Amino acid sequence: MSVNDQDATVDGRTPQFDAPDWWIYRGTGRPIHDIDLAQLLPAPPPWRSYRGDPPPEHDVPPPDDGEAERRLGTAFTLSEQDADAGELNMVNAALYLRRPLLVTGNPGTGKSSLAYRIARELGLGRVLRWAITSHTALSSGLYGYDAIGRVQAAATSQAQLGGEAEEPPIGDFVRIGPLGTAFLPSRLPRVLLIDELDKSEADLPNDLLSIFEDGEFSVEELARVRNRHPEVTVHTADPQRTAVVRDGRIACHAFPIIVMTSNGEREFPPAFLRRCLQLRIENPDQDQLAAIVASHLVSENGEHRDKLIRDFAERSKAEGGLPTDRLLDAVYLATSGAYQPDQEAWPRLVDALWQRLTVR
Repeated sequence: MSVNDQDATVDGRTPQFDAPDWWIYRGTGRPIHDIDLAQLLPAPPPWRSYRGDPPPEHDVPPPDDGEAERRLGTAFTLSEQDADAGELNMVNAALYLRRPLLVTGNPGTGKSSLAYRIARELGLGRVLRWAITSHTALSSGLYGYDAIGRVQAAATSQAQLGGEAEEPPIGDFVRIGPLGTAFLPSRLPRVLLIDELDKSEADLPNDLLSIFEDGEFSVEELARVRNRHPEVTVHTADPQRTAVVRDGRIACHAFPIIVMTSNGEREFPPAFLRRCLQLRIENPDQDQLAAIVASHLVSENGEHRDKLIRDFAERSKAEGGLPTDRLLDAVYLATSGAYQPDQEAWPRLVDALWQRLTVR
């Protein structure tokens, strides 16, 4: 059964939009049931094929931790007509080519939400999020080793047990970061969100090139002891989850789906851009805004909501783009009783909510 056949009808209606046969992701965020993505996704091109270690025997993506619902809402109101065809083409090209996706656009246009929509629609579980700051280094995304904690644990054990104390397992003090966890061997690709990459120092984009090309990295502290400890169980970026690292090396089996966001505040090196697919998300139109509001505020309806959506769309166009969450704030306040048509306070409140955040 193809993806198109599986969702031929929605709420008893036949969609007017016929998705191309090669599309796997269709931008609705609606989970695709009864389909194995590993069987649906074509083999990677030879130059993007990674053989890594075999996945664990019972490899299941960690369940979503509620973040997708917070970002996308609870109702599946987005349809293929609401998605931009260029966006769907680029996301599906990234799936086929196993290439990272660099997503740009104004603040609040849904760049980060794209990662959660992909994960929910394709059944890929919890999104791994690596938030970038001006002090973020590649090593913090790959793994961390608590050497001081291990020394303290050894000293405590020695004091309690004397000569009978054993060395604390090194894996107890290694935690694989979100970037590193995305490259652990798995049957299905993990979704990794590298958020606000343009905040990073100048070297980070180039530092990412090696793992994007090689699909693997070494955990140096484990590599040093691989003769004595060829297999070490370590902590991962997923809560309450561990993984086995062999010979101090982590190599992917399925290249992760990587979504990197940028507000367009800096230029990236040409070598980095050559290895990514680039997508710009435009400001949502009125129909898309209505679908977003309906996804988050399922029970809210009425003329106040519709008027706010129209007013916000006009204001956003005039201002060159406003964050969509400010519309959600206004609709929620209006339907909570803050809207009083005969008072001057409401227009001032809306004006304060919809002020432009940056000056270009």
